[in-house]
Amino acid sequence: MTEKTRWSLRTLSGPKPFELAMMLLSLMSVIVVLVMTFAPLDTETSRLLFFIDTGICLIFLTNFSVGLFQAHSKSYYFKLHWIDLIASIPAIEAFRFARIFQILRVVRLIRMSRSLLVPLIKQRQQTTLASLLVAMVTILAFSSIIILIVESGTEGANIQTAEQAIWWSLVTISTVGYGDYYPVSTAGHVLGGLVIISGVSFFGVISGYMASVFVAPEESERLDVHADELKSELARALLRMEQNQASMMAEIAELKHAITKQEH
Repeated sequence: MTEKTRWSLRTLSGPKPFELAMMLLSLMSVIVVLVMTFAPLDTETSRLLFFIDTGICLIFLTNFSVGLFQAHSKSYYFKLHWIDLIASIPAIEAFRFARIFQILRVVRLIRMSRSLLVPLIKQRQQTTLASLLVAMVTILAFSSIIILIVESGTEGANIQTAEQAIWWSLVTISTVGYGDYYPVSTAGHVLGGLVIISGVSFFGVISGYMASVFVAPEESERLDVHADELKSELARALLRMEQNQASMMAEIAELKHAITKQEH
């Protein structure tokens, strides 16, 4: 079997966690592009959506570059994923809609795969990272959009531009709370509370993931050592049993010999 065939089989065996994450981000980016194209938006909201779309494009480009670097056959990977590179180019609407093909390709992989949960469970670390990536982008995007819409028409509000909305979302989700930008409306306060709760949960998951990365190998090593000790103890017990059995057989042989000698 050639290398190209093996790569193809690995690709069609089922979607990887990061492929599913890219599909979800592609779906989000397509919605953003549709809103930018057809919805009547003010200048700052349009700029904010453009920044979000550009950030998603950078994630696409990074994912494509990492996949190309890790691929055994660079030319075959490029031939298979060239649409991903085109979809990673921001600011060109014709290329943005190429992300629809990303979604269709992953949907095709899902349909060809017998089980979607099995590869996700087997690759738990990648699943965790992919989930964190999608969650972070989703929270930042929606919180910045909503806070800008809510606060832009409120008297005394200091969140009026796309950059201010994104900065407020970053600061709030990280629970740093600089206080340079803050919501003044009731809806903004409610949104801020939800973002803070999401941020605490988000970094809680990150802490758990990092702990599993550093602690799990040590626990695995301890389990391996314990398993080796059990194997050694079992081997010694079996050896003692064999020795006892051999001793018993020798005593039985001597006893038979003594009985035979007495009979004669």
